[in-house]
Amino acid sequence: MELTGKLKADSQDQYAIAVSRYHEEITQRLLDGARETLVRHGVSEDRITIAWVPGSFELSVVADRLAKSGRFVAVLALGAVVQGETEHHDYINHSVAQGFVQTAQNTGVPVLFGVLTCRNMEQAFARAGGAVGNKGSEAATAALETVSVLKQIGTLSS
Repeated sequence: MELTGKLKADSQDQYAIAVSRYHEEITQRLLDGARETLVRHGVSEDRITIAWVPGSFELSVVADRLAKSGRFVAVLALGAVVQGETEHHDYINHSVAQGFVQTAQNTGVPVLFGVLTCRNMEQAFARAGGAVGNKGSEAATAALETVSVLKQIGTLSS
């Protein structure tokens, strides 16, 4: 047996998107890409909840609460961490990623990592609808496929 994720949402599925206001010129593009992708694949606008947070570090606690609410089949977390002159970005990236993994494992709700981890703003713009694509859209696609596979697993009988 082979399980393959489909890019078609069930009409009753609700998705949450937690998005950082920090570097909003980038994160708004990620949000636009994610929302457009979800809608294109059958998620109605009224089934998408968007939660704005101050920065990427706050994404993990909000994603955790959204996942634990029981309302959503997946949570997308969108942000942008741009490397500065210190190692601060490493601490943020590792902490946020660890939080997402922990939430997904504890709740069974996928938390999609749509946090850009870039060396500079040029790289961030390239990954937020520029030459390298839109990582928000990619997170939405991954959410749809993951939810589809999880639903297929849930329907298997032993």
